[in-house]
Amino acid sequence: MTLALGCIADDYTGASDLANTLTRAGLRTVQTIGVPSDDLALPEVDAVVVSLKSRSIEAGLAVTRSRAAEKWLRSRGASHVLFKICSTFDSTDAGNIGPVMDALRDDCSEAIVLVTPAFPETGRTVYQGNLFVGAVPLNESPLKDHPLNPMHDSNLARVLARQSSTNVGLVDLATVTRGAEAVRARLSDLAAKGIGAAIIDAVFDRDLETIGLVAGSHRLSVGASGIGLGLARALVSSGKVTSNASGADAGAPVGGPAACLAGSCSQATLQQMANAERAMPVLHLDPTRIFTDNEAQRALAWARQRLSDGPLLIASSATPEAVAAVQSRYGRDAAGHAIEQTMADIAEGLVQSGVHRLVVAGGETSGAVVDRLKIPGFLVGAEIAAGVPVLRAVGAKEGAMLLALKSGNFGGPEFFTDALGLMR
Repeated sequence: MTLALGCIADDYTGASDLANTLTRAGLRTVQTIGVPSDDLALPEVDAVVVSLKSRSIEAGLAVTRSRAAEKWLRSRGASHVLFKICSTFDSTDAGNIGPVMDALRDDCSEAIVLVTPAFPETGRTVYQGNLFVGAVPLNESPLKDHPLNPMHDSNLARVLARQSSTNVGLVDLATVTRGAEAVRARLSDLAAKGIGAAIIDAVFDRDLETIGLVAGSHRLSVGASGIGLGLARALVSSGKVTSNASGADAGAPVGGPAACLAGSCSQATLQQMANAERAMPVLHLDPTRIFTDNEAQRALAWARQRLSDGPLLIASSATPEAVAAVQSRYGRDAAGHAIEQTMADIAEGLVQSGVHRLVVAGGETSGAVVDRLKIPGFLVGAEIAAGVPVLRAVGAKEGAMLLALKSGNFGGPEFFTDALGLMR
């Protein structure tokens, strides 16, 4: 296998988003969970997205895992590696975007790295180095209150500079609109001044195409699925990849019971859950009981009584105020870990009860679930919503499985029923 593009994603839902984007742009794509083992049989593809659960872990561990992923991708022929991050640049002042970027940049001897989380299709744009969600700066949007990585500064050059060992510059929109050669000249000028990373503006899809043309001639880039789209289009337009616009087939129907799990506290997921209650039974976990009772067993007993009647949803999602109260009592890290592991316990129990179609909302929840189920990889199938495809498990010990892994902010109001409609 010789890859046209290698990608390292810092969480599982973001990896699915990127894999979906690359597939729609014409690249045959597989998403793996962690660095693949040598005996995992993968089909011939153009791109591999290695999914890591590294966004919110200790920075040194995130660096180690990301370096291992890059080494595997380079050994399969990838001349360019994209470090895929969240489109809201989720990262504290300690990392992990900066430390991972610095390590990968050193490993591939790249003079300067382009960085942008912009993805106009999903309402994420960057202007003068500031990240916007729709019409408002990130720090004024509801997305600022992520329970693990709150983002209260929309200026990405400032954010990245606080966690990176290199100086951070800017390639502004005026430069981008002048085309690829103007961007290359700006990067050359910044690198000559000792600047090792550059936030690049992007407001329209055509800006991503310019960025993709430039980034593809470098060894490394950092960004959300938007830059992946630009890279993919550049590969197709240059003839380096023959477009496979039909995408990968998720395969034959799986059938049997289906279930949904929600661990995100985003406003989008909370609204999707409210709408799902009209179509299926919903159980809301009590976050405080996770620490004092076996909430997973209670949820599984509830689910087993209902699985034969149709899909159901189990949610640990709560309002930001409720989450803050639990974090205040038990600590942010302890609360997050306990909730994730409870959801993983529930997922494992559901699969043991015959569920082979599983919809999971929330990046951290998705990571915990897939880790527990020990699924090594996925083929990318039909798109449920922007950035969220149907995934068919590759090498799963449970046999045929369909999953959907959704970042909290993604999907329309009827996401859960939409997903189940495509997962037959």
